[in-house]
Amino acid sequence: PKSENAWIFAKSNAVQAVGVMSFAFICNHNSFLIYGSLEEPTLKNWSRVTHVSVSLAVIISVVFATCGYMTFTGYTEGDLFENYCRDDSLATFGRFCYGVTVILTFPLECFVTREVIANVFFHGNLSTVFHIVVTVVIIAVATGVSLVYDCLGIVLELNGVLSATPLVFIIPTACYLKLSKERWNHSDNLISCLILAVGMLVMTVGFVLTILHPQECSHGKEMFYCFSSNISSHNSTLPP
Repeated sequence: PKSENAWIFAKSNAVQAVGVMSFAFICNHNSFLIYGSLEEPTLKNWSRVTHVSVSLAVIISVVFATCGYMTFTGYTEGDLFENYCRDDSLATFGRFCYGVTVILTFPLECFVTREVIANVFFHGNLSTVFHIVVTVVIIAVATGVSLVYDCLGIVLELNGVLSATPLVFIIPTACYLKLSKERWNHSDNLISCLILAVGMLVMTVGFVLTILHPQECSHGKEMFYCFSSNISSHNSTLPP
């Protein structure tokens, strides 16, 4: 569907998009686990794994984002699946595949969260009982939040600006500047300062914009072009 000014990208919510993209590529919390799982944990192998995996993720994300926005333009939802009609079989299959992906990914994220809780509050040692209790609590909290709120867009934005941005831009550069023995005007230090400043800007501005101008959400309602009066006989998603 066509929408007004759909291809004007210099908008204020571009800052929020940076947070979402940062969240999509964040993997710091899994780095040690993945590095330790390598058959030969060397820097060369680690570099190869990270470059290949991140490059593939970038390609897939760009393809999906471009195709999704070119299809729905200004009506694109934070969760792209909300743009597709309920009777679209291919979109339903895509939702199923996405659900399987989440199911397979969640244990890894749960494991990291449990390890952090164990290290911070239990000195790295969890008895069998506490192991089960902590796992159940993590799953219950995550499930409860997901059931209460049905808009994925604002969740990704808040996670991006409050979690991903510090982990991607702020904390690594701050640690580097703290440990660096070079002069303050060294090129590496200046680049780190620039990245740190950008991260602080994205986190602050992105959070304010997310609160003041949250992304619109369909709340599970079908888009206007899905109704019988707008559905093409050749396509169940787009209007004629």
